[in-house]
Amino acid sequence: MAEADIDDLIEIIEKESNLENIPTTLPMMPVRDIVVFTDMLLPLFVGRKKSILAVEESTDYERYIFLTAQKDSEIEKPTSEDLYTIGTIGRIQKMIKLPDGRIKALVQGLAKAKILKYVKNKPFFKVQIKILKDIDPAELNIEDEALMRNVKEASEKLLALKGELSGDVGDLLSHIESPAKLADLVASNINLKVEDAQALLEITDGTQRLKKVNDLLARELDLSTVQAKIQIDVKDEISRNQRDYYLREQVKAIHRELGESDEKLAEIKEFKAKIKKCKMPKDCEKEATKQLKRLEQMHSDSSEASVVRTYLDCIVELPWSKSTKDFLDIPKAEEVLDKNHFGLDKVKERILEYLSVRKLNPKKRGQIICFVGPPGVGKTSLGQAIAKAMKRKFHRVSLGGIRDEAEIRGHRRTYIGSMPGRILQGLRQCKTNNPVFMLDEIDKLGNDFRGDPSSALLEALDPEQNFEFSDHYLNMPFDLSNVLFILTANISDTIPSALLDRMEVIRITGYTRQEKKVIAERHLLPRKLKDNGLIRRSITLSAGAMQQIIAEYTLEAGLRGLERKLDAICRKIARKIAEGKNGKFSITKQSLTKYLGPPQYLSELDQEESQVGLATGLAWTEVGGEQLYIEVSLYQGKGELLVTGQIGEVMQESARAALTYTKSNADKYDIKKEDIDNNDIHIHVPEGAMPKDGPSAGITMATALVSALTKIPVRKELAMTGEITLR
Repeated sequence: MAEADIDDLIEIIEKESNLENIPTTLPMMPVRDIVVFTDMLLPLFVGRKKSILAVEESTDYERYIFLTAQKDSEIEKPTSEDLYTIGTIGRIQKMIKLPDGRIKALVQGLAKAKILKYVKNKPFFKVQIKILKDIDPAELNIEDEALMRNVKEASEKLLALKGELSGDVGDLLSHIESPAKLADLVASNINLKVEDAQALLEITDGTQRLKKVNDLLARELDLSTVQAKIQIDVKDEISRNQRDYYLREQVKAIHRELGESDEKLAEIKEFKAKIKKCKMPKDCEKEATKQLKRLEQMHSDSSEASVVRTYLDCIVELPWSKSTKDFLDIPKAEEVLDKNHFGLDKVKERILEYLSVRKLNPKKRGQIICFVGPPGVGKTSLGQAIAKAMKRKFHRVSLGGIRDEAEIRGHRRTYIGSMPGRILQGLRQCKTNNPVFMLDEIDKLGNDFRGDPSSALLEALDPEQNFEFSDHYLNMPFDLSNVLFILTANISDTIPSALLDRMEVIRITGYTRQEKKVIAERHLLPRKLKDNGLIRRSITLSAGAMQQIIAEYTLEAGLRGLERKLDAICRKIARKIAEGKNGKFSITKQSLTKYLGPPQYLSELDQEESQVGLATGLAWTEVGGEQLYIEVSLYQGKGELLVTGQIGEVMQESARAALTYTKSNADKYDIKKEDIDNNDIHIHVPEGAMPKDGPSAGITMATALVSALTKIPVRKELAMTGEITLR
């Protein structure tokens, strides 16, 4: 309501209108989105043709017009069904016709009325009405006065919140003594839905209408209070953003004055983006943000800034949430394993079982697989084949000779040149949190005053702990539960028991001669020909020559020695070709010595006939199984026993047990007592430079003793192993 109209409105309220002069039949104009109350002064823009005609017709009725609200404001051409029956009689105070044909009218509400009937609907509405008078109490009681005072105070508060309160408004409210008029005045100045305003208009009892207004006013006051608070908060936020922008610009200016370029600011911005992109746990992100703020406050060239920068580089480059999708096609995995490894059927079967379980239950905590076997049998390449079958990244770390715990768990950042441990460095290089991670030579871990690396590995490998692996450098937990750890060792005896207890050991015993021959022909020889620049047709290696290389030039469970011999042959042929000799080169058993020299390992089984006092045993070594020969000689003496060949105490005890067994069973084997008593017995185990020990040679010693005493030779093709007992 404009302040200029307040004085006129006060006069209208104070002066009783002469309602008897109003005609009972008036033109009617529907209004949208508003309910007109008595004593209300409002401008209207009239644009609909029917309404324009009604306004023009009002001039014949002393400018009186009946105003009623539409039930639905979207209806452009309302009918009688779309209009409320109770409305307000208004009088047009001013009217201006606009150039576009519309009419701008200032209308004053006079009295409430009800439609009795529609006189006509075209070309405009004309209705017969009945004036409805408000019912006010003859005398106000205390409750009525309290209600009116409450409404007036609430109205002033609401107008104050909206910034519309003035002294004239206060005077206007104070002059009103009628509950009905106060209700209409307040209702016309608050935002009400059409339905709520119409319900108020239809209440004839002034006190009841004022109570309803009081309820609506309280709700509007609450809404306005919240709205005002929101506006204040928005204003404060805008002010804060402006202040922050101003301060940032000042900081930039200070950095420029100090000689610091915009590169540092770009670096800080880049770190912020990377930290957000990493999707690390909340606590870790909080720590990273804290370190970034420290870096922001440091001079770019300071040593401490370099330390923090290196630390942040490590954090943002770790694969916190990045992983590769597992490919668990079991037939395809079997094909990959068979293509890369010949033999090792039990090992490949166990790997396929592991992948099958992983496929059926991806969330199952993985077992720690440990391949134990001699060098050169393919432990590392098996790990690579597993990674290839699962389509995961592969990373290998050699643990041989590591004695410092910090190599596994990292160095604390207080030290100069500190860095993360080998495990986190590997994940950083892989850029994925679920690679196949091979820890090679676990059996060669050491420990000293710098700590025990095997104890640090416990936390990394144990599925019950590794989801919160703590690296000293990182100083925040990192989840290793998605990593597939594979360990390798030559022997399991030196693996710490706590680690061994958490592993599933898969033993790879080595290859037979036939398996070595197939692997050499399929894989090793083609690779060596390619490495040495030889065309495959330039060289042929006969099957007999290959067998001889395996039997007489190598003595190992693996393939590395065989690979070196094939490499030596290829180098000699490459030299001949480089010197101008062309043609094909054929290597047979007869020509093998020209390339590799005389045989290095002669088989004792090649002896022409079986011998007395010579028995063949089977021994276990770090590089696989070997033949162990036991020689027994008798010479005149007093029945004493001599054992040579650098053998250990257990093996010496086996020799004495074999002699005792032979003596106690002399009759059984037709051995004369005097042959034992009158001769000294010498037991020798060849290759005296190599230490030997263990109980498994007992049966071989007893056999050689019986052979020497009975003069019966032991079959040369027979080998044996087992402990001897006195029974």
